[in-house]
Amino acid sequence: MSLRGATLEDLDAIMALEHASFPSDAWSEAMMREELASPHGWYVVVEEAGRLVGYAGLRAARGAADADIQTITIAAGARGRGRGRALLRTLLEEAARRKVREVFLEVRADNPVAQKLYASEGFTEVGRRPRYYQPDDVDALVMKLDLRGWVARPVPEQEIRPTQVGPGADRPVLAETPVPSPNTDAGACT
Repeated sequence: MSLRGATLEDLDAIMALEHASFPSDAWSEAMMREELASPHGWYVVVEEAGRLVGYAGLRAARGAADADIQTITIAAGARGRGRGRALLRTLLEEAARRKVREVFLEVRADNPVAQKLYASEGFTEVGRRPRYYQPDDVDALVMKLDLRGWVARPVPEQEIRPTQVGPGADRPVLAETPVPSPNTDAGACT
């Protein structure tokens, strides 16, 4: 598994995974292109054997006190092996580099696997948005993380966080990193 910053060249592969993971409410190609190009967005991809098997995005304006996790998506055949957790932690580490204090996200009320993943990293439910996901009429749970607490938490020795090895903080390239295989891998999360 390797993690790296997403580029516009990844758009076709991201959109294929987006449509496979979110058949009723996938983002449009124009929306995703805008996210990848935005100075406030920060996206990473997971590759295996040269194939994109996941992606995740963070929206964090420079200097803002809060950020939003936009999406975390893992291909169905690659779920359950810690890739979602690796992407989540990579986004949180970028938010910390941007000096964010709180991170928010919405997650489908009918996705307990994703909810469990987020809770295991310290997110707590702070609200609900009725019928947020359309056309499915599924509520969104709004979750929040105190990022300063997450950064300060003790990390068990056997856990290895993704490590930045590329130039700059805007679109770092991340090393191949062993990640534990926890029982929670969210798959298509948001």
